[in-house]
Amino acid sequence: MKKIVKRIATLALTVAGVMTFATTTASADSSSNASDADFSSIYKVAKSKLGASYVYGAVGPNVFDCSGFTSYVYKKGAKITLPRTAQAQYNSLKHVSYKHIKKGDLVFFGGSKYSISHVGMYIGKGKMIDAQNRGVVREAVHAPWWHAVGYARVSASIAD
Repeated sequence: MKKIVKRIATLALTVAGVMTFATTTASADSSSNASDADFSSIYKVAKSKLGASYVYGAVGPNVFDCSGFTSYVYKKGAKITLPRTAQAQYNSLKHVSYKHIKKGDLVFFGGSKYSISHVGMYIGKGKMIDAQNRGVVREAVHAPWWHAVGYARVSASIAD
């Protein structure tokens, strides 16, 4: 039963991501990436939410889902608006390889780049902060229960 619920949730996230991507006007631009100063602000917001509860579809300020968390952190920490779902965030941002990942980049998980079901924010040394069923936590990017499928750099050019 849990597998069926998880598959339905993954499908719903994928469909929502595709729909959000189709309607979003955010675009990725390699010029002007979030600076170290921005990361400090973003990280401060993210760290302040450690331990917050997880609720599917929640966008904060005290309860989050994964993409609601990354959206909240970037909005409050750098005044950058990200698309609502993990899939839409992946689709709208400039992709980077794990070899070139920087603090503040987003890490995406799922079955493939077309079925993103989770996102977290990279904080360095192979760790990320993300919102998941255990709430907002700090954990390894390459934990055995996650399948990382991509990494993306948030660009200041998508700010409001």
